[in-house]
Amino acid sequence: MPVSGENLTRDEARLRAELLSVDGYEVALDLRSAVGDDPAGDGDGPRTFRSLTTIRFRCARPGASSFADLLAPSVTAVTLNGESLDPARVFDGSRIALEGLAAENVLVVDAQCAYSRTGEGLHRFVDPEDGEVYLYTHYEPADARRVFADFEQPDLKAPYRFTVTAPEGWQVWSNSAGERGADGVWDFAETLPISTYITAVVAGPYHHETDVYRRTAEDGTVREIPLGAMCRKSLARHFDADDIFLVTKQGLDFFHDRFDFPYPFGKYDQAFVPEYNIGAMENPGCVTFNEDFVFRGKVTQASYERRANVILHEMAHMWFGDLVTMVWWDDLWLKESFADFMGSYAMVGATRFDNGWITFANNRKAWAYRADQLPSTHPVTADIRDLEDAKLNFDGITYAKGASVLKQLVAYAGEDAFLEGARRYFKRHAYGNTRLGDLLSVLEETSGRDMTAWARSWLQTAGVNTLTPELRGDERGRITELAVVQGGEELRPHRVAVGLYRHEGEALVRYARAEVDITGGRTVIGELAGADLPALVLVNDEDLTYCKIRFDAGSLATLRTALGDLRDPLARALAWSALWNLTRDALLPARDFIDLVLRFAGRETDIGVLQTLHAWADSALVHYVAPEWREEGGRLLAEGALAELRAAEPGSQHQLTWARFLAARASSAADLRLLEGLLDGSEKIDGLDVDQELRWALLLPLVARGAAGEDAVAAELARDDTASGKRHQTRLLAARPSAAVKDQAWAAVVESDALSNALVGAVISGFAQPGQRELLAPYTEKYFAAVERVWEERSIQIGMDVVEGLFPVFQGESALAAADGWLAAHENAAPALRRIVLERRDDLARALRGRRRDAEAAAGAAGAAAAEAAGAAVDG
Repeated sequence: MPVSGENLTRDEARLRAELLSVDGYEVALDLRSAVGDDPAGDGDGPRTFRSLTTIRFRCARPGASSFADLLAPSVTAVTLNGESLDPARVFDGSRIALEGLAAENVLVVDAQCAYSRTGEGLHRFVDPEDGEVYLYTHYEPADARRVFADFEQPDLKAPYRFTVTAPEGWQVWSNSAGERGADGVWDFAETLPISTYITAVVAGPYHHETDVYRRTAEDGTVREIPLGAMCRKSLARHFDADDIFLVTKQGLDFFHDRFDFPYPFGKYDQAFVPEYNIGAMENPGCVTFNEDFVFRGKVTQASYERRANVILHEMAHMWFGDLVTMVWWDDLWLKESFADFMGSYAMVGATRFDNGWITFANNRKAWAYRADQLPSTHPVTADIRDLEDAKLNFDGITYAKGASVLKQLVAYAGEDAFLEGARRYFKRHAYGNTRLGDLLSVLEETSGRDMTAWARSWLQTAGVNTLTPELRGDERGRITELAVVQGGEELRPHRVAVGLYRHEGEALVRYARAEVDITGGRTVIGELAGADLPALVLVNDEDLTYCKIRFDAGSLATLRTALGDLRDPLARALAWSALWNLTRDALLPARDFIDLVLRFAGRETDIGVLQTLHAWADSALVHYVAPEWREEGGRLLAEGALAELRAAEPGSQHQLTWARFLAARASSAADLRLLEGLLDGSEKIDGLDVDQELRWALLLPLVARGAAGEDAVAAELARDDTASGKRHQTRLLAARPSAAVKDQAWAAVVESDALSNALVGAVISGFAQPGQRELLAPYTEKYFAAVERVWEERSIQIGMDVVEGLFPVFQGESALAAADGWLAAHENAAPALRRIVLERRDDLARALRGRRRDAEAAAGAAGAAAAEAAGAAVDG
């Protein structure tokens, strides 16, 4: 966790950028120590590798002092401009002091850097299936300094030349093309100017497939981009590189056509790597992905869509982020919001996944709405004081809200103007760094719109608006007035479509539409006056803007009885999203939402929407329904899942999705017997392929409810003794309903740092079972006693995982009181730590409000039913 100079501040970075400019890096890594039992020879401390860095840089004020960044167990030698410096004097564990700088300088640092087990820096993984060792780097926002000495900030761009000495038989990849010389050293061509955090090295006995992207220019010349795709050898039998290359080529065609700036970084490798902390990382020429995108079993179309989206998201970064990079992490949105938007935009425009905007509306925006209602909400352009802030800013606002705002911008400025602005932006700032104003200026040029006012409302203020229809009609069944009322602290301009829907036969279809600008608190939609009164008014039809939509009373009544009749899949997805927001906001009782899922989810055609509905129904049951109805609600969901599973088309993705939901909700003896039968083969459901990944999903509820134990987990691992199998085993063992097991799991992640990042996540996932609330109750006090120590002692990634994942969210009012007490007593705790605790505390408070709303609604319904019965008795 950052100490002293490890947590670089924005002000320090600004001052260093004013002083220094970097001409180039030469980085030599010796990775032969990655293999073998004890390469260091002493058996103590972390496994290390040699890192030799030469930095050539200039200083604007000769004689001034500055510092380089390095996180390493030891430094062997430091030389500045030919003078040897004492490492013990100039290196404090995170920074190298540089005094008396010349106008032109050469810094040489020889260090022993540590391999990582946390996914930060150079991660080392040993495949349990065959014993092979795999390495890869991940740096964002500031972990290149764990691998080589540098100036770790995005605006000090420079060319890099890497050389890597690797074990015999390995292959090595970096940002640029490279080859192995006669001396066994891999030598890579110098890169174009890039930031430290997107440099990359991938090394090991990876399975490697190749292809070529070809593009013919208007003058007839053909340009070729070499393509590569890598994964561990033990995953090669599952690796569908052809589909990855297909999406890659489609994306390169799409972005070349739209951006009018050729992909600048030569080759395009994509490495699928183990124990990755995130989905993917946009290292130019060497993109790294979470290997979970190599599907070991049958998955639905939604999984392939998600992978395609991530491939295109990272590809968009080659322009937004790599070619043109933000000055500091305040403007992280300049790359992440654009890449998130472009991922869906390109996917819909270039690939077979033409329903991508439905997934965006239903799934991606839900992340944004949650983040934008937390106490830690922030503008899209955030105030990032230091690297801890930066790490936490990779959130739903920066990604999903930012992308939603850009979708609104396209509607506001026009698609052609938006793309022309992007083209000018790339050409004007290629290989440089930018701030908000640089992008706004080109968009003003191309659109003729006032981008300053737009940015003030959308990028520089926090919070989400609500848009609610107000409908009046006459006795002839015609609209006399339709208005949209905007709620929220900041009233923003919204370009929206308002759709009117009515019943036509068995379908609920749109018969009228108006696209209008919503301004201020109330906007009358004059274009729709005189139209027939609708059964449903859908504000933000087609999902043009970022807002939470509400319903008038008549529209909500229609959805309660006829949601499944909505034929347009995007309209249906928007309605589901709005109903979930009403539930989270304690405006719709949680059991009402579950009832809607039970009645209408089976009619959902979009598999991604269905999977999201399952997740929301699960969350409603676990967090938002009154405790006294939780068991009944779980029974109803399990019964509904089983009915849909048996009714689904054999072998379909809907069948697989309902099978997984049944496993998640199984609780009765009959449910558990069915799961046991599916595992041992005594039960069959026509068309359902119980492959290895589904087997683990079916076994989890059996273990968590005590119907299967350690022997069953061991037997399953014997079937699947792989890296994925080890993670599943770890999660299931931590899920067992035993106080001793919970103590052991707690100690493994809170008191020890022996586990890798992936296994820490597996233990946390298994530990926190919602059906084990009594077993977990004692850990509320332990959690708040330990969080500050964990934050101080562990890496920031592991600290975030533990603090967020172990928050006692299932414990209700007692956990809320404990969180309030801790926050009051720890006002001076690390701001990033307080933010995580505050966010989780707010999630819990929101859930408790939902439980109260659900209980009140149930009591009111019961009272009304009793009164009606009493009245009937009197009448009788």
